[in-house]
Amino acid sequence: MRSSRIKQKITHGQPALITTLHFMDASLYEMTSLMGFDGIWIDLEHHSHSLETAAQMMRAARVGTSDIVARPAKGEFMRLARVLEIGASAIMYPQCDNADEASQLVRAAKFPPEGRRGCDWGGSDTPYMMMPMEEYLRKANEETLLIAQIESPEALENVEAIAQVSGIDILFLGPGDYSIRLGIPGQSQHPEIRAAEDRIARAANHAGIHWGLPVGSPEQAQDAIDRGARFICHQADLNLMKHALESIQNHFSPLGFTFDQSHLDA
Repeated sequence: MRSSRIKQKITHGQPALITTLHFMDASLYEMTSLMGFDGIWIDLEHHSHSLETAAQMMRAARVGTSDIVARPAKGEFMRLARVLEIGASAIMYPQCDNADEASQLVRAAKFPPEGRRGCDWGGSDTPYMMMPMEEYLRKANEETLLIAQIESPEALENVEAIAQVSGIDILFLGPGDYSIRLGIPGQSQHPEIRAAEDRIARAANHAGIHWGLPVGSPEQAQDAIDRGARFICHQADLNLMKHALESIQNHFSPLGFTFDQSHLDA
């Protein structure tokens, strides 16, 4: 079983950089992993990817060194074992509102005695029964990284209790949903978002675990690192491709080329 690159880094106080891939292309996962990113975030909460497709992407990523950080939908505890068996190194659990929900996450993702995850022993994480079962169970519990997303005022009120749940490794602010719930959608630099970051940081520090957030620039990353964050997520292939296409439009429009976007107003 592969060791978690992210867990090794944050355990030694080093920041880990994660990027998001939405396009389901094995070559993209392979390239990103070969480039040495600490983790690739695959979102199974909002997108239509099947587990079979996700398994192919994770298989491609194994040629390199990147961990796979998989986000299921809220409440999908029974799905976690399958996600881990196809190669995820970490589970990012969305909208974790209280300590009881965090405890359910741990129970679903960890083998006994830490949790109640069932054992198949035939997945790619074993890999394929090539590891003694006792060693596999121990290492899976040690290496599987569990991330609780704080995405609502309710979750923030419970963040200290969530941080104290044994088995939770990282608290991760979801500024998008959190800002929507506050009525300030998309204002990631709003003082209330900053206050949430600080409270999450204090809760993680008090519990002896780690925290993180998405950042939009190296300057924001440095600020977060200076405040103790070690799990940093930056950019997504969807944004990068959109910006590249917009750059083509901006450079070629002065030459007389036109781009029909009238359907966007329909």
